[in-house]
Amino acid sequence: MGASLLVLLHVLIPVYWLGGDLGAFYGSTFMVDPKRSVAERMMALKILNNIDMAPRTALIMAFPTGFTLVWQRGWVEIADAWVIAAWVVGLAWLALAWIVHLKHGPAGATYKKLDLAIRYVVVFALWAAAMLALSKEIELPLFIALKCLVLGSCVALGLLVRRQLVPLFGAIVQMRDHGPTPESDRVIAQVNGRARISVITIWVLVLTASFLGIATPV
Repeated sequence: MGASLLVLLHVLIPVYWLGGDLGAFYGSTFMVDPKRSVAERMMALKILNNIDMAPRTALIMAFPTGFTLVWQRGWVEIADAWVIAAWVVGLAWLALAWIVHLKHGPAGATYKKLDLAIRYVVVFALWAAAMLALSKEIELPLFIALKCLVLGSCVALGLLVRRQLVPLFGAIVQMRDHGPTPESDRVIAQVNGRARISVITIWVLVLTASFLGIATPV
C-alpha cells in the first residue's frame, strides 16, 4: 500500500506541474491584453501567481518522492537515514517556497535569497551527479542520470524565467498606479513572450523526465 501511494504521489507531480503551468500560461494572456481593464489584468496576475505555486510545489516534491522511489525499488543502495533527510530537507524547502510566495517586499527578501541559493545548489548537484554518472565516475542507472540532467535543467530554466520577468515588475507597477501606456504594454508583452519560450521548454523537459521514469532504460 505504501509503495503504491508513493508511486501515485510521484505520478501526480508532472500532472500538477504541467496542469498548473498551463493555467498560468492561459492566465498570462489576460494580463497582457490591452483591451482588458487594469482591474481585470491585475486580477489575472494574482490568479497566475497563485496557480504558479502548483508547479513550484511539484518541482520541489519531485526530489524526496523520486529519491524514496530509488531507495524503495533498490535501484541505488541508499541508507534509510538519507531518505529521512531527503524528506526533511524537501519539506523545509517547500515551506520556504510558500513563505516566499506569501511574504512580499522587504519582509520576504531574505527568504527569497535563500530560496534562490538552494535552487542554484540543486542545479549544480543534479548536473554534477548526471555528469559523473554518464562518465562512469559513479554508478547510477542511465535513466536516473538522465533524469538528474533533465530536472536540473528544469530548475535552471526556472531561474532563467525569474530573470526574464524582472522588467515586468516596473511595468506592472506603472500600469497599476498610473494606468497602462504603450510602453508598459510593450514591456509586458515582450517579457511574457520571452518567458513563454522558457516555460514551453520546461514542459518538454518534464514530459521527458516522465518518459524516462516509465521506460527506466538501464
